[in-house]
Amino acid sequence: MLAGHISRSDAQNFSLIPLHFEAASFDTAISFTILGAGIIGVSTAWHLLERGHEVTLVDRQSDAALETSFANAAQISVSYCEPWANKDAPLKTLKWMFSDESPLLFRPQLDWAQWRWGLQFLAQCNDAAFERNVAQLVALGSYSHNALKAVVAATGIDYHRLERGIAHYYTDQKSFDGAAEAAAVMQRFGVKRRVVSRNELLAIEPALSAFADRIVGGTYTQSDESGDARSFTQQLAALCGQRGARLMFGHDIERLDSDGHEIREVRVRDRQSGIARVLKADAFVVACGSYTTPLLKTVGLSVPIYPGKGYSATLPLLKPAQAPSVSMIDDQLKIAVSRLGNQLRVAGTIELGGFDLTLDTPLAKKRCEMLVRRIEQVFPGVADTRTPEQGGDPQFWCGLRPATPTNIPLIGRLPLKNLWINAGHGTLGWTHGAGSGLALAELISGERPAMAFGFHGIDAPVRSSRKGQTPHLQATPPSQRA
Repeated sequence: MLAGHISRSDAQNFSLIPLHFEAASFDTAISFTILGAGIIGVSTAWHLLERGHEVTLVDRQSDAALETSFANAAQISVSYCEPWANKDAPLKTLKWMFSDESPLLFRPQLDWAQWRWGLQFLAQCNDAAFERNVAQLVALGSYSHNALKAVVAATGIDYHRLERGIAHYYTDQKSFDGAAEAAAVMQRFGVKRRVVSRNELLAIEPALSAFADRIVGGTYTQSDESGDARSFTQQLAALCGQRGARLMFGHDIERLDSDGHEIREVRVRDRQSGIARVLKADAFVVACGSYTTPLLKTVGLSVPIYPGKGYSATLPLLKPAQAPSVSMIDDQLKIAVSRLGNQLRVAGTIELGGFDLTLDTPLAKKRCEMLVRRIEQVFPGVADTRTPEQGGDPQFWCGLRPATPTNIPLIGRLPLKNLWINAGHGTLGWTHGAGSGLALAELISGERPAMAFGFHGIDAPVRSSRKGQTPHLQATPPSQRA
């Protein structure tokens, strides 16, 4: 069963569906090679180590979390997880195509993968699909939030965590009129997102006072939080190394090699020396974000993950006492604002135009300047919003959000018996990261994660296996591993 292709009633009964594979009986530790060291890959590594397995973690960057997890919006937003696809999305997307500062910008390419993804996205733009997808995103978000709290309690990682909730402010009355319906959707799934007046919002976050005359109201969820995903992920990766994980940073992941039934090895290349290596393991986990799609093509597999380019700016605070401590969402521009110590992070926008990571194009500059301009409007004089040309030092960044048409990530198994996937988290990688790693570790161990969620490939036949059952993983003697 593919994640997202389920009814609401099915979702409510996922916990009753038996897994179609058995937990292996491990006489020795099973070896796993995890490809990708963002928040998803590192969380997966941590939870596999917790279960006594051997882990090799591979990434092309020099440390963990240096790509999509590097400078995201910093929000743990269980209550603000609505999928991009809804009944109003097609018309809005068409209108936004003509604005360089639009929240979601579709840049048509001569790329069949983009158009196929777009058609799949359009198929999700209806009320039934929206409700179905929200149910799963909230379930994963709640499960993941609990998993994050458990990891933090166990490790003591400090990552500028603020447990002050998330506030969503509106500057347009028509949009605010729809806020009650959006909050009601979340409340149906157990999330306490509530509508608040302008005065209530200002009491929750006084830092909005300078912008108060523009605000018509908002929503607020006290249980949400914020923190630095990069800091958390890098510290967790270091702890994985201390627990015995083999950390192979600075290695390009070139291809997977398969015999048609299972993955035999993965080929990597040291970026500094140029030396190629072959890595063997009992099982492999692909957690490469947007690059999951081209990597899986090396063994003839296709997944509906397409990159959405997002931008952020990290600004030094000039007046820390007047800066917000509640993380926020700006409804008009669809951007998020979070405080990280003595800095302010503003992030947002989605640009569907392929694997483009440039920051110096006219379009990219406009989208970055839009972020800092809005901060100056909402919090005048609080952060240094000067551009480099004006003598400022804004830390602009862009990353590729790995999006599925449903916005539901692919967590589960692939049609090669020792190959697993944990990718496609879109803008919610930080929100869903800890739980996605835990859930996959549980699935691999033959357990059912305690949430109403459809796991990728779990109920589908797997090549080279008897129908309904996957052969046990067999531990490879250490002498036979690379």
